[in-house]
Amino acid sequence: MGNKLVEFLAGISASGKEVAEDVYVLDFTVVTACLLGMEKWILVDTGLENSAKYILHTVAKRFGKEDAPEGIILTHGHFDHVGSIKKLVEIWNVPVYAHKSEFPYLTGKTDYPLGDPTVDSGLIAKMSPTYPHTSIDLSDVLIELPEDGSIPGMEDWKWIHTTGHTDGHISLFREKDRILIAGDALTTTKQESLLSVLFKKEHISGPPKYLTSDFRKAEESIKLIKELNPEMVIPSHGKVMTGDKLHEHLNYLVNNFTHIAVPKNTEIDKRPRA
Repeated sequence: MGNKLVEFLAGISASGKEVAEDVYVLDFTVVTACLLGMEKWILVDTGLENSAKYILHTVAKRFGKEDAPEGIILTHGHFDHVGSIKKLVEIWNVPVYAHKSEFPYLTGKTDYPLGDPTVDSGLIAKMSPTYPHTSIDLSDVLIELPEDGSIPGMEDWKWIHTTGHTDGHISLFREKDRILIAGDALTTTKQESLLSVLFKKEHISGPPKYLTSDFRKAEESIKLIKELNPEMVIPSHGKVMTGDKLHEHLNYLVNNFTHIAVPKNTEIDKRPRA
C-alpha cells in the first residue's frame, strides 16, 4: 500500500527545473534526481520505478534522444533513489558509481532495515515498513567512487561522505558556485508527513527519520555540510534552498539537531561518539 501511494504521487506530478546552467532538478514530488553537465553529463539518482519515462523524456529534450550519460551516481541505495536504475542501465549501458560502504545493498548481499513507523505520527512515516527494503544486484555495472573524492566525467564536482542515513551515503559539491546536492543527508520539508511533502512546506530537518540508521553520524554529516558553506542546497526531499535563508536554516539545524531531526524515541546522546 505505502509504495503504491508513493509511486502514484510521483507519477502524476513529475516536473523539472534548471537551477544553474548545467544543473537540472527532476522533481517527482516525493523525491528528486539531478542531471549535471551539458556536453558531458551524469544522472544523480534515478527516482522511483515509474520515474524512468520522465527521465528519458527530459534527457531527450535536454541532450538529444541518442545521448547517454557518462554514468549514474547514487547518493545511496534506498528504493526511491534506485527505482529506475535497472531500466536506465539497460537502455544506456553505462557504469553506476557508489560509495564502497553501500555495495552490500547494491550487490544483492544485504537488505536495508525495514522503515520505523514509531519515529513520527506522519502518514509517510507510518507507512514506511511497507516500502521496499530488499537489496538490488548491480554487480555487473557497479563501480566504487574514487577515493580522492572526484566524480568520473565531472571534474568540477566532488563527492562527500555524508554518512548516517545509510553507511555509504554521499553528497555532491561544486566549489566554484558552492552548490551541494545533499541526497538524504538533510531535507527541506517534513518528509515524514504526507501533507508537507505534497504542499512542499518548508521545514529544514535532518535525513528522513524512518529510514535513518545512525543519527549521531547524521549529525556529524550536517556539521560537515555547514563547514562547506554552500550557497545552494538541492535535497532529495523538499525545495532547493539558497543564500541567506539557507545559511540561517542550516545554522539552526546544526544548533538544534537533536530537537529537530532526532525522533523522541531515539536516545542519541547516550550513543558513544566515534
